Amino acid sequence: MSAQQAPRPDAAARVSRLTVPALAKLAADGVRIAMLTAYDASFAALCDRAGVDVLLVGDSLGMVVQGQLSTLSVSLAETLYHTRCVVAGCARALVIADLPFGTYQASPCAAYDAAAAALKAGAQMVKIEGGAWLAPTVAFLTTRGIPVCGHIGLQPQSVNALGGYRVQGKTPDAAEALQGDARALVEAGAALLVAECVPRSLGAALTAASGVPVIGIGAGPDCSGQVLVIYDALGIQPGRPARFVRNFLSGRDSVEAALAAYVAAVKDGTFPAAEHCF
Repeated sequence: MSAQQAPRPDAAARVSRLTVPALAKLAADGVRIAMLTAYDASFAALCDRAGVDVLLVGDSLGMVVQGQLSTLSVSLAETLYHTRCVVAGCARALVIADLPFGTYQASPCAAYDAAAAALKAGAQMVKIEGGAWLAPTVAFLTTRGIPVCGHIGLQPQSVNALGGYRVQGKTPDAAEALQGDARALVEAGAALLVAECVPRSLGAALTAASGVPVIGIGAGPDCSGQVLVIYDALGIQPGRPARFVRNFLSGRDSVEAALAAYVAAVKDGTFPAAEHCF
C-alpha cells in the first residue's frame, strides 16, 4: 500500500502534543518535567515513546554532532534543519529550538526573524541565553505570539566572556543578580526558564520565586524539571562527563529503556542526586 493509500489514523487515537500551558500545569501540579536534547527523528521517536515531555533542539549539536569546541559555530539554517527532523519524529513532546549565537543579540527584530523561522520549522518555543538585558527582546517576541524560554546561569554562548564552563551564582551578589535576571525575563513574558550550573540552593530559590517552570541542568533536584544532552544521558561523550551527568544506559539493554529510566528518575526526584549537585 502506498503512502497515498494508507488509511488516516482515527482522530481520537492521535496523540496530543504537549503545549506551553500544559507544561505550566504540570509544574503547578507538582509533576516534574523531563526534558532532553534531540537532533534527529529517530531519537525524537524514542524519546516520545519513553515519555519525555520536552525536546530541545539545542545548539549543543555544534559540539556533540559536529565535533566543534563550542556552540558558537551553529547556524540558524542548521538549527532549522534539525528542528524539522525532530518535529517529524515525535508526536507528544513539546519542541523547543535554541536560537543560535548571533541571531537574537543585536535587536528584537533580528530575534523575531530567527524565532519566526524556528516556529515555521515546527518548534513551539524558542530558547535564548541572557539575563535582564534580554527582557525587551522577550517582550517583543511574546507579544507577537512567540513563546520564549530564557536560559540563565552558565550560558554556553558566552563561554569566551565567562572564561570557560564554570558554575555561576556562587557568591551572594552573583546569586542575587541571577534572581534579578529571572524576574526580569518572567516579567517580560518568558514562560519557561533553564538554569544551568548553579548551586542547588540557588536552583531551589529560582524555582520557588519565578512563577514559571524552571528546568535545571546542574541546578539541583528542587527545580520543576531536568534537562540533559541526550548523548550525556546515554554515556556517549568523549572525555570525562560533567558532574551533573548520569549515564542511564549503564546496566540497561536498550536506548529506549535508558530513556525511560531517565524520565522515571526525573519524575520521582531521584535524579539529580547529591553527587550531581554543586
